[in-house]
Amino acid sequence: MLPWTALSLALSLRLALARSGAERGPLASAPQGDLLLLLDSSASVSHYEFSRVREFVGQLVALLPLGPGALRASLVHVGSRPHTEFPFNQHNSSQAVQDAIRAAAQRMGDTNTGLALAYAREQLFAEAMGARPGVPKVLVWVTDGASSDPVGPPMQELKDQGVTVFIVSTGRGNLLELSAAASAPAQKHLHFVDVDDLHIIARELRGSILDAMQPQQLYASDVTSNSFRLAWPPLLTSDSGYYVLELVPSAGPGATRRQQLPGNATNWTWAGLDPDSEYDVVLLPESNVHLLKPQHLRVRTLPDEAGPERIVISHARPHSLRVSWAPALGPVAALGYQVQIGPLSGSAAQRVDVPAGRNSTTLQGLAPGTAYLVTVTAAFRSGHERALSAKACTPVGERSRAPRPAPQVAVGRGG
Repeated sequence: MLPWTALSLALSLRLALARSGAERGPLASAPQGDLLLLLDSSASVSHYEFSRVREFVGQLVALLPLGPGALRASLVHVGSRPHTEFPFNQHNSSQAVQDAIRAAAQRMGDTNTGLALAYAREQLFAEAMGARPGVPKVLVWVTDGASSDPVGPPMQELKDQGVTVFIVSTGRGNLLELSAAASAPAQKHLHFVDVDDLHIIARELRGSILDAMQPQQLYASDVTSNSFRLAWPPLLTSDSGYYVLELVPSAGPGATRRQQLPGNATNWTWAGLDPDSEYDVVLLPESNVHLLKPQHLRVRTLPDEAGPERIVISHARPHSLRVSWAPALGPVAALGYQVQIGPLSGSAAQRVDVPAGRNSTTLQGLAPGTAYLVTVTAAFRSGHERALSAKACTPVGERSRAPRPAPQVAVGRGG
């Protein structure tokens, strides 16, 4: 009976361990990466807006695998001067990061976002601040859109160094500038959300962040209609070997493009590609020191269908406003446009169809003193759509001109 008893105990123990593992979930390796959260903490943001942004960022990090062997997070404030709330190596758990975010106070001051971005670039690569070499870097910038200094140059430097940039705008920014600042494609990396609806995008943004932090894998970013950027972790050094990149059209036979890169390279951009086409990419690490397998990836370029470039709101009246936009200028002409407007409070929206030859329309039947979200969508023959949104407000009432005072006439007294 003893052997059967031992077998029974062993099976019971294995079953218990299996159940314990099922409760914990699969022990998949967590992605490693450094996540920098850049919050507009200046006086251009109301205390209420800052509290809602802080709540949203706390919800976001609660969904991410934070820890010493996974993602690390740092929080930097935008103000007159940038301020680090906590560096990457200060908190080692998701709960600790959430508590630190909850305790963060608004800094006020000017909105010097460009200065903060240059500061953030230093933090993302400073080992003294807990940043780790060789791991993916992600910046999430939450802003009301206002900035007292240029944003473009420091943001481009971040992207040139391989940082994936996500932007969450609460609605008062120049959407053309924000689209250029975010990593490409803007549809994935730029979110235009009212401050009270930020929670809606938390899970989608979480998934995009994890995609950008895939461990030990070749991945593509900044995908456009004729180019994309490849990045990979440092598998070699300049002394241990070199890489060979191969690019082949997936649809059929075509010229294979090859590029040899030094062992310390971690990114490359393929340009001059065809729009709306799939390409097979192979990364071949060549080394006499390490035996490394090739890495494969399939990337599809975007259709060459340009959406509306810029939205202008004008002639705002209590019950109407005019919407104009720079038309889609890509090689593929839009079939027409759809303009949709709805209150930010979430009430029903109205839609106006505009033919391809026009790039403006007047929206009627609006409520006075109301904030609206206006979305212009270009439709194409392929079935694809390209959209752009802007925030607009109707005035409370028509301004009445005050009557001019009658001219004063001096009357002299005769002597």
